[in-house]
Amino acid sequence: MTPQNPAERLVFRTMALTWPFYAIGALYVVGPVLAWIMGGLAVLVLYLGPAVRHDLRATGSVPGLIWLWILGMVVMLVALWVGHLNWGLGMKQTIKSSIGWAKGWALLALFPLVGAVLPIRRAILIRGQCVIGAWTLALAPLLLVAPYIGLPERIFTSPLKAIGGPGPEYFSVFLFTFDPASWTPRWQFYAPWSPFAALLGVVMVLFALEEKDRKWMLAGVGAGILMILASKSRMGLVGLVACTIAPRMMPLILRSGAWYMTAALTASLAVLGTALITLAQDAVSTFKGARADSTRVRETLQRIASERWRNEAVWFGHGTVHPGSHAVEYMPIGSHHTWYGLLFVKGLVGFAALLVPLALHTLIVISDAARHPRGRLPMGILMTIVLLSFGENLEIEAYMLWPGLVLLGVHLREMAADQTAPQHHERPVNDSSMPVVSPA
Repeated sequence: MTPQNPAERLVFRTMALTWPFYAIGALYVVGPVLAWIMGGLAVLVLYLGPAVRHDLRATGSVPGLIWLWILGMVVMLVALWVGHLNWGLGMKQTIKSSIGWAKGWALLALFPLVGAVLPIRRAILIRGQCVIGAWTLALAPLLLVAPYIGLPERIFTSPLKAIGGPGPEYFSVFLFTFDPASWTPRWQFYAPWSPFAALLGVVMVLFALEEKDRKWMLAGVGAGILMILASKSRMGLVGLVACTIAPRMMPLILRSGAWYMTAALTASLAVLGTALITLAQDAVSTFKGARADSTRVRETLQRIASERWRNEAVWFGHGTVHPGSHAVEYMPIGSHHTWYGLLFVKGLVGFAALLVPLALHTLIVISDAARHPRGRLPMGILMTIVLLSFGENLEIEAYMLWPGLVLLGVHLREMAADQTAPQHHERPVNDSSMPVVSPA
């Protein structure tokens, strides 16, 4: 599994150094810098064409879906500018927010572009995730025992915080944290907080399940499950089940037997429907009650964001998040939910700028997963991203999701290559089945 070109080497080494980068509080810087460097390289490769060294040449044109992602993120930037203008936030705040866009929303277009243009193999990304998993398992004993032997929660906060970001936790190095509701330890590994670490664990499991080497596969799966369980996140448990099983069940859609089984199950709902509904309601209540304080804060944030969006800024939003009160534990209004956050900060325009490319990309990946095994991993990644969007803000976490975003671009490149492959296998005009006319 040796990288075959500079793009693969840069990607693989960055993934392999995830924990060392975290140890110096640099991950929030590494993600955007990598995105713009490799995005610039992709544009340069497209521009120079055959003049580029052979092992870096673009493998085809930019897929239409990548252009849609680029358009959507540009619209997101325009919505940001209009929102700042409408609310008179000033040039200084507008520049600061634009830099935030370059470190957040822009990555959702740049990394898929990198995967779609540069010759990066998916096997490199898969092995890279398993290497992160091996690091995680090696450090797990220290992390897990830390709260019980008196080690501090936070080791230090990196001076890199001077660069600016959503908060000091993005530049801090933690061994663990205490849950304020129960005062029991939770682990966040190399993520800024525990629920996000759980979703990163889901992504790691998804990648590791595609690994061919059994030892590396076990390292990735083991580390991913550890991250999900130690983070004590409900969303992570849901993702572990749904995002791994659903993509592998997609081929059943094309089988008639699965439709007959579905018809039989649907008919049985006439008898079991009421009991199943009651069971589902009890399960939802238990799920919410597992962390009642967290559920209450999230629901209050969503209600406030929705009401203020409808009453104050429908089309372009408020331009930025607003400070929250004691009722929401001082969490910013517009946080903890991508969709409510988009409505509050960027209005309907920003909401549509993400919804359209994400929905279309999901439909395309689902269709491919039903026909080809290559669609399983990108489908699982998109399911994780969608799940994450209902509990977190995607834009401030894209810097950690970048391997999955690159894989989405690699998948689009693989699909495009399959569509053009038959053109390279057309029968020549002098095939033996065609008459050959000898020269006179």
